[in-house]
Amino acid sequence: MQEVRPSTHQEFFKVLTAWGEDMQAMVVNNEKVHEELGKLGLSSMDIETLSGSSIPVTVKLRNLPVAVIPLMKNEADTANLDVVLSRRKKQGKPVSEAILIGPKGKMRAFCDNLLKNSGDAATLGKIISNAFEGNFNNKNNKLILGNHHFNLGEKTLIMGILNVTPDSFSDGGQNNQLESALDRAFRMVEEGADIIDIGGESTRPGSDSITIDEELKRVMPVIEALKKDSTFKNPLSIDTYKAAVAEKALSAGVEMLNDVWGFKKSGALGKVAAHYNVPVCLMHNRDNTDYDDLIPDIILELEESINIAYRSGLKDSQVIIDPGIGFGKNLEQNLEVMKQLSSFCNLGYPLLLGTSRKSMIGKTLDLPVEERVEGTAATVAYGIAAGADIVRVHDVKEMSRVAKMTDAMVRR
Repeated sequence: MQEVRPSTHQEFFKVLTAWGEDMQAMVVNNEKVHEELGKLGLSSMDIETLSGSSIPVTVKLRNLPVAVIPLMKNEADTANLDVVLSRRKKQGKPVSEAILIGPKGKMRAFCDNLLKNSGDAATLGKIISNAFEGNFNNKNNKLILGNHHFNLGEKTLIMGILNVTPDSFSDGGQNNQLESALDRAFRMVEEGADIIDIGGESTRPGSDSITIDEELKRVMPVIEALKKDSTFKNPLSIDTYKAAVAEKALSAGVEMLNDVWGFKKSGALGKVAAHYNVPVCLMHNRDNTDYDDLIPDIILELEESINIAYRSGLKDSQVIIDPGIGFGKNLEQNLEVMKQLSSFCNLGYPLLLGTSRKSMIGKTLDLPVEERVEGTAATVAYGIAAGADIVRVHDVKEMSRVAKMTDAMVRR
């Protein structure tokens, strides 16, 4: 079976949806064809029959509207494609899934015929074509943070974490005084940080929320002091999901917004970012770990956040995505996201990875927070090799070295 690769990444799923639609089309590589056919309820004999021949392309479809299925089956028959259809219930609602199998030329003819129609049929033709032809957005090659222009792809950018909180999981209480916070910011720059990400509220799972006034009381003195200091040259990011906090920080000169809820907690946050014309990092997050299909579900939910950004007035060049390691995912899910990290690159946006000292590392190595540097290093190196553009870290000196060495091998 020939794999269809739009890039050098070792991706499993290739993306995905037309904006505003739930339908998905994903190219499946040859290691996963048996697994995906099995999910649709085929017998072992049927799976061997379908996947045993020389087949160039296998496309998995999800969330198919009922009305489009007869036309899809008819066009698949006309194009001599194998089609396997499954209907089941998801959250009490009927869901249709399918797998299409056949040569690329026949798949292209199938898509062309769908595109001659209107509505859902044309949309389906478009997203299947996008999936197997590799017609993805080109990843932005430049990140502009105020007066700072970073050429993505030349080097991995280091985002240093500055938590001015008493209760963050790793460094809570260490930098919640102005003097120590400023010392920390300057030290991270000396150690290789390109961006400093300032957070005033712990976002670790299970942490207590704080008021807007309390969050502003924590972050604004640090932001204002750094912006007034002529010797501090690096751009700042504000880590918040509150529009009022973002407004104050951005008006004080902060050049980036980092939202752990991907604009889903505050609809006004996107408009604030658009008003100040700053890049935003949209992280995947949710309140539970009950996924139907982990990687496609995360990608679909990230696309929902991107859609909110578009509707708020933000442009492609302002969007950064983060798959949200440690948020709305258990250990096995976090490890699977890391394994399939390159899948997220195909959304076409810069990828930020935040694994620093997280419980995924602690649980895997059975180590406390203060002993997770080596585990973090492993995730940073793997993440860069998989396509991450920015790594968000506590241990800047060590991870800068890891990034520099990894860049020397993979960014040639």
